[in-house]
Amino acid sequence: MGAQFIEAESESNLNDFGDFSPSPLYNDLIPNVDYSLPMHEIPLFLVQLTRFKCGGICLSLTMSHAVVDGTSGLHFFTEWARIARGEPLETMPIFDREVLRAGEPLGGPPCFDHSEFNDLPLLLGQLDSVEERKKKTTVAMLNLTKTQVDGIKKLANDGCNWNDKNGRVYTRYETLAGYIWRNACKAREHKHEQLTALSVCVDFRSRMKPPLAKGYFGNATMDVMAISLAGDLVTKPLGYASSRIREAIEKVKDEYVRSAFDCLKKQEDLRYYQNFHEIGNNEGPFYGNPNLGVVSWLTLPLHGLDFGWGKEVYMGPGTHDFDGDSLLLSSPNDDGSVVVAICLQEIHMKAFKKHFYEDIL
Repeated sequence: MGAQFIEAESESNLNDFGDFSPSPLYNDLIPNVDYSLPMHEIPLFLVQLTRFKCGGICLSLTMSHAVVDGTSGLHFFTEWARIARGEPLETMPIFDREVLRAGEPLGGPPCFDHSEFNDLPLLLGQLDSVEERKKKTTVAMLNLTKTQVDGIKKLANDGCNWNDKNGRVYTRYETLAGYIWRNACKAREHKHEQLTALSVCVDFRSRMKPPLAKGYFGNATMDVMAISLAGDLVTKPLGYASSRIREAIEKVKDEYVRSAFDCLKKQEDLRYYQNFHEIGNNEGPFYGNPNLGVVSWLTLPLHGLDFGWGKEVYMGPGTHDFDGDSLLLSSPNDDGSVVVAICLQEIHMKAFKKHFYEDIL
């Protein structure tokens, strides 16, 4: 199936959503994906346009991550808005499926140990993640000012020897992701010897040889794992967590990506690698407790998409209510502040908020 467009009307007003904090009210604004259908019957792209009683509207979008990543998704939204304003395309999409060797025969054995395709750490004493998947979760949107972001970055880079041999300071993502990882371990009260993994989503467009062309339309990201003992993350300087994340990111080069392709091509059944755990599937890697995923939307053009009606009142992620999922979003004011959207088990969220702010206030 291709695209599905849904038109809806609501008796609510935009003011009913307050500050747009996570709420069950959102559920009726977002297209519902019926995962019980065969894969080929699920639309690749769903749009819902909801008209409110006050005259306001909501445009909600859901896309298959197997087809596009964040960069391509925002490319599409930006060009769609441009066309809606009566303007021509700025960057033509490139639909080249040969550039990533999609149809080539298998090469030799994978050249790397791809930890991202292995089972992720489990809580000490547990043989599977079934019980952890059942626990109730909650979502929080946590705001960091530019001063706080700079403070966390300084905390990771000052007074430690974790920086690489070229002396490059840790990036905003490496420091914030490390900070979130560290405080999740504190909130979950992990023992020192508990292994924990942080999933890092890496855009490899510029890491291929040759780099993918501007406008390449598809999914050119891969998840890699930073792994550590929880005790090391908590007791060592923040720069240690950032160093584990940088080490994982820097593996992603042309050879590593192509080796990952070969590794996946050798699998008889790829369903294990589909991230359907958030809809109740007990199979596949579990990114929840004791693990975590931090995805950066910091460089995506999320704000100011003008479909002819002017700038949006609010833009934000839809439902992402599975344990361990988190996003970094830039401020709509472009003032250097950051919003951390995170989902954790309900029993851990209060402690996470406490640890999250106590080191920087």
